[in-house]
Amino acid sequence: MRDEDLLAGEFESHRTRLRAMAFRMLGSSDAAEDAVQEAWLRLSRADGSPDNLGGWLTTVVSRVCLDMLRSRTARREDALDDHEPAPVVAGEAQPESEAVLADSVGLALLVVLDTLSPAERLSFVLHDTFAVPFDEIAAVMGRSPAAVRQLASRARRRVQAPESSPEPDRRRQREVVEAFLAASRSGSFEALVGLLDPDAVMRADATTVAFGSPPAVHGAAAVAETFCGRAKAARVATLDGYACAAWSVGGTPKVVFGFTVVDGKVVEIELLADPEVLTGLDLAV
Repeated sequence: MRDEDLLAGEFESHRTRLRAMAFRMLGSSDAAEDAVQEAWLRLSRADGSPDNLGGWLTTVVSRVCLDMLRSRTARREDALDDHEPAPVVAGEAQPESEAVLADSVGLALLVVLDTLSPAERLSFVLHDTFAVPFDEIAAVMGRSPAAVRQLASRARRRVQAPESSPEPDRRRQREVVEAFLAASRSGSFEALVGLLDPDAVMRADATTVAFGSPPAVHGAAAVAETFCGRAKAARVATLDGYACAAWSVGGTPKVVFGFTVVDGKVVEIELLADPEVLTGLDLAV
C-alpha cells in the first residue's frame, strides 16, 4: 500500500523538469501545465508506484504531448499561443554539440520548432535537450531507434538552418520510395539493391511478424530479396510528412512501410501493423 503524500512529494520533485520538457514540445505554458497535470492524474490512478518514477513520468508526458501535437496539427491551431520564455531547469541535461537549443527557449526558436512534424519535434526535444536515449524515445513513439534518430536529425537540420525548406529533402526521399516500390512490383532485384544502403535493414513489429514477416532482415541483398516481386498492393503515402508506403483494406491502413533515406539510399524499412500504433501515427494515405 503506497503513501499518497510520499508519492505526491516525489512527483513534485519532477514537476519543474516535466513542465520545461512539455513547454519545449508544445510551445505553450498552459498546454505544458495541462500535460504535466495529466501525468499526475495517471500516476494517482496507477496501481503502485513505478520503480523508475522519473522515466515513467517522462514517457507519460511525452505521449501526452505527442497526442496534443497531433491533435493541434489536425485542427491547424496556432501552436504559439503563449510567448513567455521557457522555464529554466537547474541541472537539466545540455544539448549535444551539434544542437542549438540553449537553456532558455526564445520565440524565434519556438517558431522554428512549430514547423516540425509532431514526431520530429518530440524526437529532437527529448534527445537533444533532455538527453533521452533514442531507444527510450522509440518506445514512446512505437518506432525503431534508427527511425527516431533520423527524425531528430531532420529536426536538427531545420533548427540549424531555419531559412531552408524541407521540401527538396522530402521530394528526394519520395523519389527514392517511389523508385523502390516500382522496382519491388516489377521484380527488379538489381534496381532494389541499387536503392539500398549496403547495411540496410528491414524491421517488423510483432503484429507484422504474426502475419508471417521475419522480425528483421539485414543487408541490401537480403532486403532486396524480401521485397522483390512484392508490395504490389502497397501505395505511396506520407508518414510524418515524408513518403512511406501503406497497404490498406477498405481505405483503412493495415500495414505501413516506413522508409529512412540517407543520401539517396534506403537505410531502414519499418513494417508497422499494430492497430494502436497505426492509429497514433501522423499518416496520410
